[in-house]
Amino acid sequence: MNRRLAARLKRRHRIRRKISGSGERPRLSVFRSAKHIYAQIIDDSQGQTMVAASTLSNEIRDKLTGLKKADAARLVGKLLAARAKAKGIVRVVFDRNGFLYHGRVKAVAESCREHGLEF
Repeated sequence: MNRRLAARLKRRHRIRRKISGSGERPRLSVFRSAKHIYAQIIDDSQGQTMVAASTLSNEIRDKLTGLKKADAARLVGKLLAARAKAKGIVRVVFDRNGFLYHGRVKAVAESCREHGLEF
């Protein structure tokens, strides 16, 4: 395991000790790979994903051509917020999954906030 991944996993475990998603306030988890970004809202008490969105989602996949990665992340945040509001989810706990809060992770978070999610 390389040093950067080990450091991210260490941060991830430190964060997850403190936060957990419940039925009334689920956890919004963000994962960032080299090409894509994934976000999901999870109820940890039941262990199930309630809402998910990513750059691979059918609704936004064709809109991503020519966009920068941060702009694609904003679209993912907008889609996730719309899906969450459709299911009646308004308040969440943000889980950055050990990634630093800037760039694409920050873009997803701010987009979700702009489109109605509270955290």
